[in-house]
Amino acid sequence: MPIYEIEINALDGNPMDLSNFKGKFILVVNVASKCGFTSQYKELRKLQEQFSSELVIIGCPCNQFGGQEPGGSEEIQAFCSSNYDVNFPLTQKLRVKGSKQHALYAWLTKKELNGVKDFSILWNFYKFLISPEGVLLKLYKSTTSPLDKSIVSLIS
Repeated sequence: MPIYEIEINALDGNPMDLSNFKGKFILVVNVASKCGFTSQYKELRKLQEQFSSELVIIGCPCNQFGGQEPGGSEEIQAFCSSNYDVNFPLTQKLRVKGSKQHALYAWLTKKELNGVKDFSILWNFYKFLISPEGVLLKLYKSTTSPLDKSIVSLIS
């Protein structure tokens, strides 16, 4: 199944149509408000600003690592808006691993679905870069800045 056919809801509960992002790079990031890497929201915002015509970042709140995203949708939206003026879409809180893993993360982490490789997510702020054609290009761990040259060079 192509990534563009996966059903996912935005933070406000409305459907997010991934096919709207065909022709752009997509950077999918599992985010959390109370993580040591939460300040990466600033860099994600800057990256989205810098490449607004070539890239869409999708932030996916997740509470599976250290309980670092405990809030509900309204709380998450308020935090992201007031602290980081987030300029990219956020999904509803979801599970990135385990038996209730969301279909988007199943696609991102399973070779049988993405056609590239199996990946494991070990913490918040793991970043998956997808090509404008919907091909999974690379996984970047939490410690990689969203503005790292390895990400920027692929997008530019």
